[in-house]
Amino acid sequence: MPIEYTAESTASQIVDDYAHEAKGKTFLVTGVSPGGLGAVFAEKVAKAEPTLLILAGRNSSKVQQTTNSITSSYKSVGVRVLSLDLSSLAKARKAAEEVNGWSDVPNIDVLVNNAGVMATAYGKTDEGFETQFGTNHLAPFLFTNLIMGKLLASSAPRVVNVASDGHRLGPVRFDDYGFQKGENYNRWYSYGQSKTANMLFALSLAEKLGGKDLLAFSLHPGVIHTNLGDHLNFDSDFEELHAMDRAFGNPEGWKGFTFKTLDQGAATHAYAALSPELTEHNGAYLLDSRLADPWKDTVKPWGTSSIEAERLWQLSEKLVGQTFSY
Repeated sequence: MPIEYTAESTASQIVDDYAHEAKGKTFLVTGVSPGGLGAVFAEKVAKAEPTLLILAGRNSSKVQQTTNSITSSYKSVGVRVLSLDLSSLAKARKAAEEVNGWSDVPNIDVLVNNAGVMATAYGKTDEGFETQFGTNHLAPFLFTNLIMGKLLASSAPRVVNVASDGHRLGPVRFDDYGFQKGENYNRWYSYGQSKTANMLFALSLAEKLGGKDLLAFSLHPGVIHTNLGDHLNFDSDFEELHAMDRAFGNPEGWKGFTFKTLDQGAATHAYAALSPELTEHNGAYLLDSRLADPWKDTVKPWGTSSIEAERLWQLSEKLVGQTFSY
């Protein structure tokens, strides 16, 4: 019988349940600053004795802190640091070139695209794309596809995209993804667009590469106190979010937030990365360590549409300047 989890389930529990699925594998996790969900997931999965953890992040000193935490507790686990700055397509390319050049790492079994930003002020990436769309989607799209050879060399590759129920705030704005160079920018609309993109990217990977045994999933980790929201004012900024939800008629506009611990927040990461029960649900969107239910959960149709997924794939190829034919 499949193991059933809840919103209170933890990454520690799920890794213990599926330790045999992690043992001996190679994981690449982005966004692993201490106190964040990527670091927590990496620290928890290290207990299951993977062969190698590749820890990727923009701030090398913070990545090193997480590395030190893991190596001090799990001396048999290999850990490698990768410099990855998702605010630049050029730097994402450089990181992918480095990974592809590691002859001693023949394959990557699980890629967890965890890094991202949330509800930031208007800005641009190095190539001039709106910050949230560029950082949360375009650079991960490029990086993932550029290391696809390493993933497909695995016997059972997985890609996990950390999205959010914040996708409810808007679909991909195909004709205005840059918000008219900031003229009509709204940080929550932008965040919603980027999280929808995370879901659609996972769906596209499943549809294009499922025949090559690749599994891809997206997920909502829950509401957790991490450094992702350090720049936000809980009272004013989240009241703005509630007002938007009320305008949309979303139930989130009338209810408070239920916070999870970090261990609970990383649980769906672990479920998506390890659960064998998910093999029959390629491309699915997950929350609370289970399949999301579109009848009961916040699952907008623009985040689960194959047509929208293909439109986004083609737009993304155009914007990164490279096609990926599978």
